[in-house]
Amino acid sequence: MKVQILAFAILIFASFCISEQQGLSVGDNAPVFKASADDGSTWNIQDFLGKSYIVVYFYPAAMTGGCTKQACSYRDHRDDLLAAGVEVVGVSGDKVESLRLFKQAENLNFTLLSDEKGDIARAFGVPVGDGGTIKRTVGDTEHELVREITTRRWTFIVGKNRKIIYINDSVDAENDTQEVLNFIKNQASAL
Repeated sequence: MKVQILAFAILIFASFCISEQQGLSVGDNAPVFKASADDGSTWNIQDFLGKSYIVVYFYPAAMTGGCTKQACSYRDHRDDLLAAGVEVVGVSGDKVESLRLFKQAENLNFTLLSDEKGDIARAFGVPVGDGGTIKRTVGDTEHELVREITTRRWTFIVGKNRKIIYINDSVDAENDTQEVLNFIKNQASAL
């Protein structure tokens, strides 16, 4: 009897974990969320719905190799993205202070959002793991960047109607921006 109860409890726990990790699908409504931005303000997705395509990209950690390449590509293609009607936000488990340093160090020209507890990532179905600490020098000062959680690298595009129109859970950091732009251009030409 104890074994059956234990097996049942494990089954319930496993199904809870699996359902919590199930992500969104193309056609689903995007989660409505607010988050602290790199400048300390509150960024609200509702301010952009109906006006722009919204690229919400999740990355593991500010100021690391692949994440820096990905962010710099979004920076370098900012004019193309704006011309295509795209608003970009990068989301990580980093603290606001770390995002501010990342933005300063790489001269980033779009918003970075802090998802310290992983709530936004989980709402999108993005896997979340343990955090970490890295040290980076900005200017002449060494900084310790601490995050409680680390997300996987996933990219979503939210259509103007709040529907998810694109999901990439196998993102190539260097080519993410170009893939997004190609998708948006194909989307526009299909209309």
